[in-house]
Amino acid sequence: MTDNRRKIICNEPGDVWFFAYGSLMWNPGFTPKKIQKALLEGWHRCFCVASLIYRGTPKQPGLSLGLDVGGQCRGLALCISEADREEVFDYLVRREMPEEIYSCVPVSVCIGGSLVKAYTLIVNQDHKLYVGEMTLEDVASTIAQGHGRNGSNRDYLTSTVKSLNSLGIEDEELTLLLNRVNELS
Repeated sequence: MTDNRRKIICNEPGDVWFFAYGSLMWNPGFTPKKIQKALLEGWHRCFCVASLIYRGTPKQPGLSLGLDVGGQCRGLALCISEADREEVFDYLVRREMPEEIYSCVPVSVCIGGSLVKAYTLIVNQDHKLYVGEMTLEDVASTIAQGHGRNGSNRDYLTSTVKSLNSLGIEDEELTLLLNRVNELS
């Protein structure tokens, strides 16, 4: 495995931006120095990761969000101060990267009309937990029954949609998905 699957590598000095597209938007687990809406081109948010711990179990997997290739994604850029960077990066590695399904990569995000360097977690398509694109019905039925150490998969989806809505970010696919999960529940 490459290092960016096990740690966040950032060699430049100063504050850094981290692009959040899922639970880090509504539950970052740390206090960012600043928070801005951001747009990431070339990647899209989707339920493409089997969750065996946080939102499911090995016997009944749930699904987690990942950034997969193509499209665009609106989310939040979280500014991490230089003084907090090591502690925050260690926390993010423990929280988001224990299975090495994600790699931390540098990206350019648009914040207020300007391109800014940031870091984010993208999904590794060669990983055994990567499920790729699934039909709406398959995703909805998996999420409707998923429950793991961090709670129900439905609550994870609901919190993400609520967070996006509160920011004025429309994600039609997630809204349709939540409606279908609610019909199944």
